[in-house]
Amino acid sequence: MRYWLMKSEPGEVSIDDALAAPNQTVAWTGVRNYQARNFMRDAMQPGDGVLFYHSSCAEPGIAGLAEVASTPYPDETQFDPASHYFDPKATRETPRWMLVDVRIRKKTRLLSLAELRTRPELADMVVLQKGSRLSITPVTAQEWQFICKKLLNK
Repeated sequence: MRYWLMKSEPGEVSIDDALAAPNQTVAWTGVRNYQARNFMRDAMQPGDGVLFYHSSCAEPGIAGLAEVASTPYPDETQFDPASHYFDPKATRETPRWMLVDVRIRKKTRLLSLAELRTRPELADMVVLQKGSRLSITPVTAQEWQFICKKLLNK
């Protein structure tokens, strides 16, 4: 089992939007970074743990716990000319962008980026590194356990 931090802008999909979705599951559309896409395509498996992170908002941070709920499949937004995420180079025969479904397990208190930065146990966490802007990053088992047990009391 692996663990991930997945960023979503609350204006696109918030933790509350995901909780209101059928089966509390959303397709993780719109990823347009090759490294993040490769994490979904090559490394994620159903059941992997996810820290659902709100980004590009007044107070960014972890808003809930989730899990990967599907194997990867093509992101339909790449084929839609009306979509902000349209990619004219993508074809159905050779899609460029993949996604996974994410199922919410629990909305938590907001564990802010500022609070994460105060914890020496999390100093090496990818999301806390200078210049880290990826929307999907791996989380170590130790980081996951510390966040869940010590900070979120799961």
